[in-house]
Amino acid sequence: MKTNKTLLASLFAVGLLGTAGATQAATWCESGKPVKFAGLNWESGMLLTDLMQFVLEKGYGCKTDSLPGNSITMENALGSNDIQVFAEEWVGRSEVWKKAEAAGKVVGVGAPVVGAVEGWYVPRYVIEGDAKRKLEAKAPDLKRVADLGKYASVFKDPEEPSKGRFYNCPAGWTCELDNTQMLKDYGLQDTYTNFRPGTGPALDAAALSSYKRGEPILFYYWTPTPLMGQVDLVKLEEKPGVDKTVSIKVGLSKAFHDQAPELVGVLEKVNIPIDLLNQNLGRMSKERIESAKLAKIFLKEHPEVWQAWVSEDAAKKINAAL
Repeated sequence: MKTNKTLLASLFAVGLLGTAGATQAATWCESGKPVKFAGLNWESGMLLTDLMQFVLEKGYGCKTDSLPGNSITMENALGSNDIQVFAEEWVGRSEVWKKAEAAGKVVGVGAPVVGAVEGWYVPRYVIEGDAKRKLEAKAPDLKRVADLGKYASVFKDPEEPSKGRFYNCPAGWTCELDNTQMLKDYGLQDTYTNFRPGTGPALDAAALSSYKRGEPILFYYWTPTPLMGQVDLVKLEEKPGVDKTVSIKVGLSKAFHDQAPELVGVLEKVNIPIDLLNQNLGRMSKERIESAKLAKIFLKEHPEVWQAWVSEDAAKKINAAL
């Protein structure tokens, strides 16, 4: 009798442990806790966030929310688990992220965007011309940043006609300092004005306006962005050994990473081919489509992309929701 009681007690304990383990594997959403996302304010970040929220809500029964704020504020919130997901983290660009990662407070997973780059661009017609638009090539030998010295007159600054104009990032952005140093490193500071638009949209407007008129323009830019889905640009080569490819991951709070393995398994598979992402961001801008609406359109039009992220059961639920 004593043996039987001991055996029953042991089985009961094992049963409890088994149940606890099963519960722990699905705690986050089943317990009703929302998955809080960083409310990113740039187009690719917004679209990735809306896609991830829709997938977790409809495919896995989660409650989600997004909290607005700038990147630094959101990265701090991620480190304290006040939010759980930062959909487009440019790893290595932020000191806040680096410190939080070193302290074991945040984890970067997956690769939602592969092939993101930054650099100096010109419209393709500047180099190759455009027969349809009757535009002649004005800088046919332009391939590298180092070549720009002989083409300053092509990119004439309307306010200082003796110089070319380089459109930098707005003042206060990290890239503005990098580009200013590049002008010096390539010996271009005396032949080009270092023009800083007041805002990101002002930089976009300058690039699009020149492109529509078929005029030469030299400017810093990056991908993925709506502009890259609207215009045909050439990235100028830099010195050998310089690599401006950007590593983008899904940023997670360490607590969420450890407590929601099923959801982490989904988020780490999220990936959109960069050309397809640029096309959709261009569509967002051109057709003035809200990010949340475009996310649903994307899911309807590209099941071959997102079904690889989720389980078969979740895919059925997401399709039903669409």
